[in-house]
Amino acid sequence: MAVQDDVTTARDALRALERAVATVSGHYGDAVDARRLRLDLERVSQDLDLLCGRDSAPPPPAAPLQVIDDTTYPQDFWMDAEDEGLGGGR
Repeated sequence: MAVQDDVTTARDALRALERAVATVSGHYGDAVDARRLRLDLERVSQDLDLLCGRDSAPPPPAAPLQVIDDTTYPQDFWMDAEDEGLGGGR
């Protein structure tokens, strides 16, 4: 395998890892270990760029935004909801 093929394989693996880390860290929010995992991933990406040069391939396209219709919800939809920061209205 040529060096360029190996670099391409490493970049593809890094992109797959980025997607996996984004999914997993989404479950843990801003927990310290999730932040550290994202920082480690960023460092690996930077190290690969330093070693092999910047990736000239464009990043994969972003996921499309989901449109939520602005419709009226049934009154009982909000029955047990509380306003964030305001506490319950009971």
